[in-house]
Amino acid sequence: MSSLKNKVQLIGHLGANPEVKTTENNKMLARFSIATTDYYKNAKGEKQEDTQWHQVVAWGKTAELAEKYLQKGSKVTIEGKLNNRQYEDKDGVKRYITEVVANELLFMDNKS
Repeated sequence: MSSLKNKVQLIGHLGANPEVKTTENNKMLARFSIATTDYYKNAKGEKQEDTQWHQVVAWGKTAELAEKYLQKGSKVTIEGKLNNRQYEDKDGVKRYITEVVANELLFMDNKS
């Protein structure tokens, strides 16, 4: 491990259609969330389900692909990096967010 990287890979389903917009400098941006689900057995041996939601941001060509091919319920593999940022909301409260900045998408739905 000579060089460690900030890299994340998730496989999940979209919770809603991507929100797509073009920024002031004419760059396309897509935002969407995906759910990943893990299964395990509790101490009583009962099957349990743990679903986590992940916020995803895609830029440029990746955003164009998200807009064209993704919709609510789509199964997708995301590869990218984790990004932490902060912002002030409309009430002036400082908020923190962690999101995945996607650089690759793999569409996993079967074509009909």
